[in-house]
Amino acid sequence: MQRRAFITLFAGAAVARPLAASAQQTERMRRIGVLMAVAADDPEGQARLTIFVQALQQLGWTDGRNMRIDVRWGAVDADRYRKYAEELVALAPDVILAGSSAALAPLQRATRTVPIVFAGVADPVGAGYVDSLARPGGNVTGFALFEYGIAGKWLELLKQIAPAVTRAAVMRDPTISLGIGQWAVIQAIAPSTGVDLSLVNMRDASEIERDITAFARSSNGGLIVTAGPWGTVHRELIITLAARHKLPAVYFERFFVTGGGLISYGPHLIDQYQRAAGYVDRILKGEKPDDLPVQAPTNYELAINLKTAKALDLTVPPSVLARADEVIE
Repeated sequence: MQRRAFITLFAGAAVARPLAASAQQTERMRRIGVLMAVAADDPEGQARLTIFVQALQQLGWTDGRNMRIDVRWGAVDADRYRKYAEELVALAPDVILAGSSAALAPLQRATRTVPIVFAGVADPVGAGYVDSLARPGGNVTGFALFEYGIAGKWLELLKQIAPAVTRAAVMRDPTISLGIGQWAVIQAIAPSTGVDLSLVNMRDASEIERDITAFARSSNGGLIVTAGPWGTVHRELIITLAARHKLPAVYFERFFVTGGGLISYGPHLIDQYQRAAGYVDRILKGEKPDDLPVQAPTNYELAINLKTAKALDLTVPPSVLARADEVIE
């Protein structure tokens, strides 16, 4: 009896091995499209994509084994966004990751059926991308960057760290609703701070340099760099101009501060790409975007570069230092 049972078990195992191998060989390849807002050589964009891929690997998805990732880089070019959105949809992916509002809008125009997960999109309800945070509706869901109200905090932070500022140049991307919404909030709060505002549109490097240089000819000025792909693309130029003209500047993300900027306040964008991988995983396993609520940032970070503050002859108030999540000496 024992010998007969052993033979039966051995035979079953022998059959199971080729079946398991066959199952592995025929595992369906899933296709993931990615449309990034910046250029392929942008280190910040590469860091976001890397954390997204790594998070997928931790969830059991490996490029070349059971998934294929098709990446397109919009490089802050409206024509490229439209072209690449159509290209990605034509590849019939199972799901698409949209990195920013600039990438999401053309993707949503290109398809109403392919699931889309976004990261780094501000006020997706107000912008019309989803019906509500709890029930997004349609084929789109993801991770909201912030509510526009945070833009008012940037102006308040500028006054706290540089009380002498009476004029602020607000840098924004005029081509997307994100830039328009942030500007409106800052305008609304400005009278209570006693700061006069000037608008600097971020479209190309020459325009940014010309407008900031002109703004800096008068005293007591500061900068607010609002969120958007153009700010990310031109971050080195903006930081350099702020230092050259001794302009205190508040930024929307910490990578400005680690690159030499004065102070930033906002969510950590790379974290959103890591969390987006979780939604992509759930969609690949059968869930629908409408069943996945849009999620707000889990935390906001305040970063300060004390070396830059010293170069600007600024003393950071203890109350601001105490709230900082990261202080660069």
